[in-house]
Amino acid sequence: MDLENQKRVKEFAEQYGPENVVVILGAAEGEAAGLAAETVTAGDPTFAGPLTGVQLGLSVYHICEDEIKAEVDPDVYDEQISMMEMVLDVDDIKSEMTSIREQYCKY
Repeated sequence: MDLENQKRVKEFAEQYGPENVVVILGAAEGEAAGLAAETVTAGDPTFAGPLTGVQLGLSVYHICEDEIKAEVDPDVYDEQISMMEMVLDVDDIKSEMTSIREQYCKY
């Protein structure tokens, strides 16, 4: 997750309260999604950005996870996401996201 997005997430968590913020990721690989998820829950593991040492514990999901997919208009999901979903290792992404949530999410 780039430094600007880390800054935005931190500001939203401060402004609205971390219990009211849900982060939706769209990374193409499980490892990349996991790194971004860890950043918004446990703090920036690369020690390079605004979330270094900041444990927000935010709820975090990937757009391809069933919980989020169920919240999106099916026509919009089909148009915007379904083609990409066919080439992603969705099981790996879901596994990575579940692991991060179990370890770090507070909300």
